[in-house]
Amino acid sequence: MWDAGRSYSIPEEDVDTTVLRSWRLNDKIPARLVLYFLSWSGFLVSFMMRNDMNFALVAMIPKNNNTQNQTSYGSLNTLTGDTDEQTSLVKSIIISSFYWCYVLSQVVGGVATELCGTKCVFGWSQLVTAICSIMMPLAAEIHYIAVIFLRSIQGFASGLTWPAMYAIVGYWIPLNERSRFMSSFQGFSIGIGLTYPLCGFILSEFGWPYIFYTTGSLGLGWCILWYFLAYNTPREHPRITNDELNYIEQNVSKEINKSVKLKIPWLKIFGSIPAWAIAVTTFGRIFIHYIFIVNGPTFMGNVLKFNFETNGFLSGMPFICSYISSVFFCYLADKFIFYKVVSLTNVRKLFTALSQIIPGILIYCIGYIDNIRVLLTVWFIAVIFITASYAGAMANIIDIAPNYGHSAAVLAFCQTIHMSASFISPLTAGFIVTREDSIDQWRKVFEISAIISILTYIVYQIFGTAEIQPWNQKKEIEDEIEGNLILSKLNKDCQKDNRAM
Repeated sequence: MWDAGRSYSIPEEDVDTTVLRSWRLNDKIPARLVLYFLSWSGFLVSFMMRNDMNFALVAMIPKNNNTQNQTSYGSLNTLTGDTDEQTSLVKSIIISSFYWCYVLSQVVGGVATELCGTKCVFGWSQLVTAICSIMMPLAAEIHYIAVIFLRSIQGFASGLTWPAMYAIVGYWIPLNERSRFMSSFQGFSIGIGLTYPLCGFILSEFGWPYIFYTTGSLGLGWCILWYFLAYNTPREHPRITNDELNYIEQNVSKEINKSVKLKIPWLKIFGSIPAWAIAVTTFGRIFIHYIFIVNGPTFMGNVLKFNFETNGFLSGMPFICSYISSVFFCYLADKFIFYKVVSLTNVRKLFTALSQIIPGILIYCIGYIDNIRVLLTVWFIAVIFITASYAGAMANIIDIAPNYGHSAAVLAFCQTIHMSASFISPLTAGFIVTREDSIDQWRKVFEISAIISILTYIVYQIFGTAEIQPWNQKKEIEDEIEGNLILSKLNKDCQKDNRAM
């Protein structure tokens, strides 16, 4: 389906790029703009299929005294335990099962993309995730183990998407457009923001199974667009104009020396204290973020007693706002850097502090606020400030390793560590909150989240830096490349001499 049999390689330079193409109306639409839309919508749909379970479980496992969903849409006895503690544990395992395999598939995604290309890897991962979503109601009727199995498959497939899309940027997007294109990855915030209101409406009007049918169908629809519109490289695109093709190939940066295979310094990355500082602090940020993402609908439904539609709207709106705030924080950080208000290292630490200290304090306060309006205001502000990390520690990955594509390796290292918070966070909440309407138990979750968020930032404050690391300095690597070339030439000369003798 996605041409999996073809190898994914850089196009040869001697291929003629002046092939005449007939004029079409869609020639007026740049191929890069289409790719931006596919990336933005792809992450949007991906996160809808990822987070639909967070809201659906509110109705899939209703409280014993709530028979509305049982009579209207069917009882899910196989998903409930004998006690509230067992039920809460089952829910937390279902939620976190997605992220177990998600973490494990990061490296697989990079290798698969190198072999098969972004079109194949991203397309198939979305297709598998969509099919699993459509099958979820059937799995729920069988047993909760079947639900966990499908969620694990979804998690593994979704973990392939990020390295796949990072790879295609280098072939399609010139350096001066990459920051703007990377904003397409923020489609996931819109995806989260749209999922919860949509789920609330579907639950009220149709029932929880239709949540999965809807998100799965959207995923299948997106896969059709991807199949017909996405291409690994500009040269493969049949509808790209000659002008755009030449522009891309003239402005996309070439590697230093394609004849020398530049090894990634994995051991040095593993031993890099600044890289560990980024990974540790981001763990804290994701831990607190996933309390809002995963457990937010449960808290609003069981403690604040909102109905499905109100719950969906209030759970989703902070993430719509966070998309806008992430753009603002990045713009503000760029201005600080441009006008040299503070050093680059301090810019990164400032925005990392905004993304973890302020949300940490605010989530602690949420457990002690009685006024619902004030609580929701604090809730919104906390979620909005979390996105300041994209101008802080997340951007710091490129600061410490901007050369030779090593930032991708640093990202893989950091993501393997900090994404473990994505399943540790809901598991922690599941162990603590055995009665979902107990504000005392929720306070413990909020307090632990606050402590983790603030303590992990302190690590970054001490060890974080924006200075390029020695293993990524241009001069050292260029000397290494030059040395390799000299050794290669000497070996060839020796081989010639041996043959002559």
